[in-house]
Amino acid sequence: MTLTTTGTARVTRRHTLLDMSDAPESTDLFTQIDHVGVAVPDLDAAIAFYSQTYGMRMLHEETNEEQGVREAMMAVGDSGSCIQLLAPLSPESTIAKFLDRQGPGIQQMAYRVADIEAVSATLRERGLRLLYDAPKRGTSNSRVNFIHPKDAGGILVELVEPAAGH
Repeated sequence: MTLTTTGTARVTRRHTLLDMSDAPESTDLFTQIDHVGVAVPDLDAAIAFYSQTYGMRMLHEETNEEQGVREAMMAVGDSGSCIQLLAPLSPESTIAKFLDRQGPGIQQMAYRVADIEAVSATLRERGLRLLYDAPKRGTSNSRVNFIHPKDAGGILVELVEPAAGH
């Protein structure tokens, strides 16, 4: 964002949002913010920082070979939302490439959905591209898919359908 000489803000973006002015009235597709994903080079150091500095508690830690990450979910109080710390398992992983390009920081915004297939179909009907044809396994056996950042204002948006009982 830049300020003009008149004090008004002018926003320039590399990515655009789709024009949805002709779209039918919609209902909420998302039930809540599930988590914000943060790429980190060292998961243990990040867990210690988030615990000791912010007082967050770790709810879950796992290695997801398919996604190429070691991850930890850090609770944001009692809100039900989390910070997901993501560290690469190898230099070829998506997170390693993100860290090489942009350094540590926010990598994704994740929204919880009740039915990932229905939400994915609706988003595709509205012209958005999803990264996977079918959902993949995410944290704690959730099912996930991602909206292409070029269709979401430059943000990698994750859709999360929690596993039964979560």
